[in-house]
Amino acid sequence: MQKHGLDGKVVLIGGGAKNLGGLLARDLTRHGAAAVAIHYNSDATREAAEQTLVEVKALGGEGAIFQADLTRAANVTQLFDDVVDRFGKLDIAINTTGMVLKKPMLEIGEDEYDAMFNINAKCAFFFLKEAGRVLEDHGKIVTLVTSLLGAYTPFYSTYAGAKAPVEHFTRAASKEFGERGISVTAVGPGPMDTPFFYGQEAEDAVAFHKSAAALSGFSKTGLTDIEDIVPLIRHLVTDGWWMTGQTLLSNGGYTTK
Repeated sequence: MQKHGLDGKVVLIGGGAKNLGGLLARDLTRHGAAAVAIHYNSDATREAAEQTLVEVKALGGEGAIFQADLTRAANVTQLFDDVVDRFGKLDIAINTTGMVLKKPMLEIGEDEYDAMFNINAKCAFFFLKEAGRVLEDHGKIVTLVTSLLGAYTPFYSTYAGAKAPVEHFTRAASKEFGERGISVTAVGPGPMDTPFFYGQEAEDAVAFHKSAAALSGFSKTGLTDIEDIVPLIRHLVTDGWWMTGQTLLSNGGYTTK
């Protein structure tokens, strides 16, 4: 029987420098991953990527950092090739990259629209494509989306709108890669207690989001804690392999669908 644990597995984490990506790099190493490829976007996150690498090695894992602007398809191809060249194979690919914009539709310009779809949709598509090209048989792919896919709300048109196609990319990829035993899922956290969230929200909106989830009273901040998302992703890339083609909203009852 095929084993689905982390022992001996090589993991690539898109956006693995910090926040959820950094925590995943450390957690999967702690649970037995042989090597973690830590992707970062630019010089602004290089230091964080280097620190995460130090922590991965301190946990006994092997690792390396890789810089790439994933909004260009050729760069995504190069990233996956570089990871395979460095570690000899790739078993698990997790894409945490994304960008949020909260703004009325009437104020959104073409450049903003293009940026949101490049980072949230185009990047995800080519990440899935390249993962399907190079992953070992019985590999695992997880992409981060958003719980706003289950919301009825204003101001997030380009953010939620650009994440929505990823749900359909996930379904298609799971069908196309399934004959090789590769599972493909998407995870949509609620508003996470990270700088990614706070940069877009006014004080009154933060207060609303902290109270909106059914289980908010049992969270440290009322928001989704990245420490509660990591075990779900770890499950999906190990024993949860039988789940594929699904988008899972993990948010304490912030939204449902």
